[in-house]
Amino acid sequence: MLVHLQIRDFAIIDSVELELAGGLTAFTGETGAGKSIIVDAVMLAIGGRASAEMLRHGAERAEITATFDVKGDGRVRSWLEEQSLADDVDEIVLRRVIGRDGRSRQYVNGQTLPTQAVRELGDCLIDIHGQQEFQSLVRRDMQRQLVDEHGGHAALLDPVRALALEWRRLTDECEALADLARDRVSRIELLRYQVGELEALNLADDEVAGLLDERSRLANRGRLAEAARNAIALAYDGDGADAHALTARALTMLRGAAALDTRLAGPSRLLEEAVIGLGEAGSALGAYLEALDADPARQEFVERRVAAVEDLARKHRVTPEQLPRQFEDLRRQLATLEHSELVLGDLEQRITGVRAQYHIAAGALSTSRRSASKRLASGVTSLMRQLGMPGGRFEISVESNAGADPAQDGVDRLEFLVSANPGQPVKPVAKVASGGELSRISLAVQVAAAHRNAETCMIFDEVDAGIGGGVAEIVGRKLRELADRGQVLCVTHLAQVASQAHHQLRVNKLTDGRASRTMVTALTAEERVEELARMLGGIEITRKAREHAREMLRTAG
Repeated sequence: MLVHLQIRDFAIIDSVELELAGGLTAFTGETGAGKSIIVDAVMLAIGGRASAEMLRHGAERAEITATFDVKGDGRVRSWLEEQSLADDVDEIVLRRVIGRDGRSRQYVNGQTLPTQAVRELGDCLIDIHGQQEFQSLVRRDMQRQLVDEHGGHAALLDPVRALALEWRRLTDECEALADLARDRVSRIELLRYQVGELEALNLADDEVAGLLDERSRLANRGRLAEAARNAIALAYDGDGADAHALTARALTMLRGAAALDTRLAGPSRLLEEAVIGLGEAGSALGAYLEALDADPARQEFVERRVAAVEDLARKHRVTPEQLPRQFEDLRRQLATLEHSELVLGDLEQRITGVRAQYHIAAGALSTSRRSASKRLASGVTSLMRQLGMPGGRFEISVESNAGADPAQDGVDRLEFLVSANPGQPVKPVAKVASGGELSRISLAVQVAAAHRNAETCMIFDEVDAGIGGGVAEIVGRKLRELADRGQVLCVTHLAQVASQAHHQLRVNKLTDGRASRTMVTALTAEERVEELARMLGGIEITRKAREHAREMLRTAG
């Protein structure tokens, strides 16, 4: 639900801030006051096309901020997760900034994102009727979704999608194996040679690290021996001047003194431990020096072994440490190729079986779609005739391609067809020329489908174009009926529509002769009476017009 909208320096608006609620909100005002500019601003917030001409005259930049309550909206949370944004939020803030040079930046909760990504989010947040750029009714995917939601096809769609994914997975696996099998003989020969080389090398899992460490030790034997001898001389065997001898003398002195003062017992124990530790270090260093004696044969073996490992690693373009894993990978590839004919045959059988299951499931979905399409089309046709299109007809074409490859949405091609005038053939709804007719058809579809997600804000612009009287009242009632499920915003010129709203905002254009600006005011109950009376009457608002306005509000409830 759209809960807050802030617009700055956009078109003839210098600054407007709106708090919005659920239910039906009507935007009213004189022609040219800027009602549709509000809709244009919302479109920009959700990723609409921007240009420098949209800025208010003299401004350096325009800024639109739209805040949405998305508590419990799973689709929005999924989108946020896909974009690696925090998905545990209850509020989304969309901000669009357009500069004088025509460049714009789009933010979601303060983070810059590409406009296309924000448009995807906008599809979850707002459904605009009356603007072809955002009119969801003209999109084939949304048409199919409307039919499926109206028909309650979730249980039929689940197996279709699961089988389509399984078919694609098996097909990809089969194609990858077939690619390998095309040069099967030469590939097997190469793999056998490579595996043979690695088998002959017979590397243990952790052998490479040990070999590299040993080669370094053997190559630096002189420096290591000198360091060890110097350390022994200083720590243990230095003709009485080493650390071990000096520490032992200190210990002897303290032991005698400790008999006189027990506080010296602690330092005595530490010196005793140091003497023991120095002795052990001396023994270890002595053993190290003995083991460090060079074995020419061992050194030659290590050098040859390391050279062989590094040579094979270069051939396979891996590090020496990765050779054991490379060996296992090549063995698996060889085993797969040697049994590829059997594996391919098994895969092809599984693909055939999954495809058959898919078309059974897709056929059941197609049958249900045709039935749901007829019901929905009948309901929309009836509503169109109530909404000022007496000869209107609405049809849904469902064409099925039983031989098509499995797809997650089934094998059907759905299209909404409409004729707004008697005697005219039905045409794709995307080709309906009148914005008002398209908005009313959208209204009819939304009411007939009875599917709408309550988290999605719906905006109707020009829905009352070219109508009046009783038809306008019916349009208002249907909008209010739709708003009972969530939030509907409507730009209207007709009192019959505005009177059905739960909330009413008046849009005024003010001018001082040099510049114009738009302001938006939320109307109180009495102010609504005055505004409706203005919409009903002429230049002068009469007592009768006011009484009529009050009656309309009472009737609307």
